[in-house]
Amino acid sequence: MHEVVIKYRNPRTLQLLKDFAKHFDFAIFEIPKSKKKKDFSINGVSVVAGNSEIDTSSLNQVFTGKNIDAKILRNNAWQRKK
Repeated sequence: MHEVVIKYRNPRTLQLLKDFAKHFDFAIFEIPKSKKKKDFSINGVSVVAGNSEIDTSSLNQVFTGKNIDAKILRNNAWQRKK
């Protein structure tokens, strides 16, 4: 079954679509408000917003003194295999 997302401003539009659904062969599913802003999907893959309040200070001891540079990391770890 094909899927379409319809965004609307007027609540009467939803009521009209529900009336059409009774007469035509389609279904209406409403996304719960809690999931509207936090979770969405791209090509079927769910994307969840990250937590901006994460404390990364515990990672300092892992990376301190290792002489890790972003350029060196890209050159060593992100090479494409030919």
